[in-house]
Amino acid sequence: MPNPPIGFQHGVTLDQAQRIATASLEEGRRLNLAPLTVVVLDSAGQLKVVLKEDGCSLLRPAIAHGKAFGAMGLGFGGRELARRSQGMPGFMNAFSDLAGGAAVPVPGGVLIRDSQGTILGAVGISGDLSDKDEAAAVAGIRSAGLTPDTGDDA
Repeated sequence: MPNPPIGFQHGVTLDQAQRIATASLEEGRRLNLAPLTVVVLDSAGQLKVVLKEDGCSLLRPAIAHGKAFGAMGLGFGGRELARRSQGMPGFMNAFSDLAGGAAVPVPGGVLIRDSQGTILGAVGISGDLSDKDEAAAVAGIRSAGLTPDTGDDA
């Protein structure tokens, strides 16, 4: 190809995204969770990886995407989005409308940060209780040597 497109930076690499998704599913199996769907978005909010375990119900990919997309949309992990949804329902309704209904403000949407705190993308997981989905996402992000941001300081 004489003039390949170069210079695009999209945050999380394909290798990192694949590692995150695979390790998240491994953590789900270790914790004996219900079948999970994992979505990894890059820093532009574009789909990088989706893995759906056998036995997942129909809308799990859309819910997982919504968790990650919501986190990317406002730059907060799902826990902070859930708090804002409770405290500012009008704003969050408007946010949902602006996102075309594709934002799910609950735990399980986790930002991916590098060691300097730069957001590289987000992970969304759906399949079990939101707190358990989040635990699998955190384990997946850590397995890639990156920092999870759930929206809590701890």
